[in-house]
Amino acid sequence: MDKNRPTGREKHVTAGSGSVNKKGSGLGTGPVGNIHSHTNSTSGGTGHLSGGTNKTGGTRAGGLGLGGVAILVIGFLLKSFFGGGSEAVDTGDLYEADNNYQQTTAVSETSQSQQADMSVAGGTRNKYTVIKGGGADTVTIMVYMCGTDLESRSGMATNDLNEMLSANFSDNINLIIYTGGCSRWNNNIVSSDRHQIYQIKGGKFIQLEDNMGTGTMVDPATLTKFIKYCARNFPANRNELIFWDHGGGSITGFGYDEKNKNAGSMTLSGIDTALSNGGIQFDFIGFDACLMATVENGLVLERYGDYMLASEETEPGVGWYYTNWLTKLSQNTSMPTVQIGKNIIDDFVEECNRKCRGQQTTLSIVDLAELKATVPDELTAFARSTNNLISNNEYKKVSKARKNTREFAQSTKIDQIDLVHFCENLDTKEGADLASAVKGSVKYNRTSSNMTNANGLAIYFPYQKTGKVSSAVNLFKKIGMNNEYSKCIQQFASTEAVGQVSEGGSTSPLPSLAGTILGGETSGGSSDLLMQMLGSVLSSGGGSSLFDLLGGRSVTDEQMVNYVADNYFDASKLVWKKSGSAYKIDLSEEQWDLVQDIELNVFVDDGAGYIDLGMDNVFEFDDNGALIGTYDNTWLAIDGNIVPYYHMDTVDYSNSYSITGYVPCFLNGVRAELLLTFDTANPKGVISGARYVYTGGETEAVAKNLTEVKAKDVIEPICDYYTYDGEYQDSYRLDTKIVLSEKPQISNIKIAGGKTKATYRFTDIYNQKFWTPVIK
Repeated sequence: MDKNRPTGREKHVTAGSGSVNKKGSGLGTGPVGNIHSHTNSTSGGTGHLSGGTNKTGGTRAGGLGLGGVAILVIGFLLKSFFGGGSEAVDTGDLYEADNNYQQTTAVSETSQSQQADMSVAGGTRNKYTVIKGGGADTVTIMVYMCGTDLESRSGMATNDLNEMLSANFSDNINLIIYTGGCSRWNNNIVSSDRHQIYQIKGGKFIQLEDNMGTGTMVDPATLTKFIKYCARNFPANRNELIFWDHGGGSITGFGYDEKNKNAGSMTLSGIDTALSNGGIQFDFIGFDACLMATVENGLVLERYGDYMLASEETEPGVGWYYTNWLTKLSQNTSMPTVQIGKNIIDDFVEECNRKCRGQQTTLSIVDLAELKATVPDELTAFARSTNNLISNNEYKKVSKARKNTREFAQSTKIDQIDLVHFCENLDTKEGADLASAVKGSVKYNRTSSNMTNANGLAIYFPYQKTGKVSSAVNLFKKIGMNNEYSKCIQQFASTEAVGQVSEGGSTSPLPSLAGTILGGETSGGSSDLLMQMLGSVLSSGGGSSLFDLLGGRSVTDEQMVNYVADNYFDASKLVWKKSGSAYKIDLSEEQWDLVQDIELNVFVDDGAGYIDLGMDNVFEFDDNGALIGTYDNTWLAIDGNIVPYYHMDTVDYSNSYSITGYVPCFLNGVRAELLLTFDTANPKGVISGARYVYTGGETEAVAKNLTEVKAKDVIEPICDYYTYDGEYQDSYRLDTKIVLSEKPQISNIKIAGGKTKATYRFTDIYNQKFWTPVIK
């Protein structure tokens, strides 16, 4: 089998069948799947399945003529790119308030065998924090706890407070918690009406300040106020700061205040402002939040702290496990910071492994001083060399490296990838030098067994949603990143956009479903016509290019047009041809080399329109590498109930693999995505957790995954529904209610009743989508 073929999931088919019917009224919250929106759309909203056809094998946005294409492109570009006194409280009150809470047992230390890196690279500045040694150090730990829906829905903040209460504290440890941002706390102590400050000491939850106001927790001024309060009232030679809430990565930043839903998040520049005005420097700055272990965040924090503790991936809902590391720090307040970080990381990973089967976990501690001393120059050289690759007709190499790099929170399309893995995939000298510098600054990194190629630091690199490029460039300017990296991502995004526009592609499988795309020829493969079309679209009056909206490009329009013409995926070849007893699609190796993904897209015709069952990466090739067009009329089911399922991510290693996807649903009456994992240890699949979904555009921060989905939890699957005219009508509940068993079975079963139509969606190096004709 040729190496250019994508990797698919192995189906586990069991006996039985299930019906697929929608019920009730539409939900009115926008599509739940991932076929409705263009890859560069900046937001959700209503979807549309129409898009015209050309008489070729693949679905295209054709049928417009050259002038129509120009109008389409301009519209696409505009959409994508402009876009007081102390009161001691008995600890039992916290436990009793959360009836679902079960106090965790201590984490075993015997499984912790990895060693932390205590070395420091030459040229690194001295640390801001001077450790006295001999247990003589005083430590103030500031926990900025924005409880939000993590607490109001699941009691996650209360659980962590209970873990803190279970620790044994010495007199020279000050643990101070600022609370707010939550509509309902799952205990009878913390107020949801106002911000408060508490101290945990001597097994007591002590209220220090009853009313710190009602402002938003994502306002930098609120964080600054807390920092100054702690510095004034609990002076220490070692200060630690922990952000507790949702996280959204480099572009979105930290936090979602449930009480102030339209306040957005605290961006990296906002964090910069808060820490600058806080007036002190920290031993470590940690994020018990998702996706904040990024180079961009580290370069901001370096001005205020010596170390960063954060996760590259979304965090399981259990978050950090606080009891053990706090107790150990109390026993030795002079403990090296890297060792503190190792304790936090080991406890976190072990607790998640025990309580969140199948969820992918990451946590690392980064020496910010070393990061600043070693990474920026290497990042500049790497960005320049990568830009040169794109300029010298090697976009495909960069695109494939980007596609095959470990990506985090992939379904949210935030475009954060592991930097070391990206460097290794590009396989350049500059990449090797940058990877070495990044690895050196990461002093300890640990992941779950099903998470590889997560080396401790992520970075933003556009691919899924290039409409965020301008926001990223503006952010990089604010935080002082070198301009070379901005030029690199702008060049990549520009080339991707040109490729998408030139190929047309589609947001829709509708022509395939309608059977209107069989036979004929395409004009898309003509280099001359392609260059004529792109030339007329790219350049407007005065010779200025529309793509200059992205800025930073180092190649001309003509160079980009020529490259795309020479590396053009010909969707006219996506035609099923009879070969022996089966229909197949057989492409040249040059064309297969342009294919990044293949996914099976199945619809049920209910007599009035189409129920979308989602995308699954199941497919089969013959010995010569041709795609076999067979469909067995089965789909993924949980405990014998068919559910919509959307493949998110496949990571293939030399000896193992991991495939993840989600089921849109109501979980116990709340909108969520049920997470499924198929890996070497669980080839038939497991439910690895769930995460809540924001349907009102409240925040772009990413929710922590729930700790687990339990037996007797109620799952109501949600589907997208399309009319025969191609309009996304609405999303509906399926006429299925699943009460989970003790050990839910994931398998494929036959679809009973309605007519099914199946097609494959191809994704090429420009992240453009093409649907095959319906499988015969």
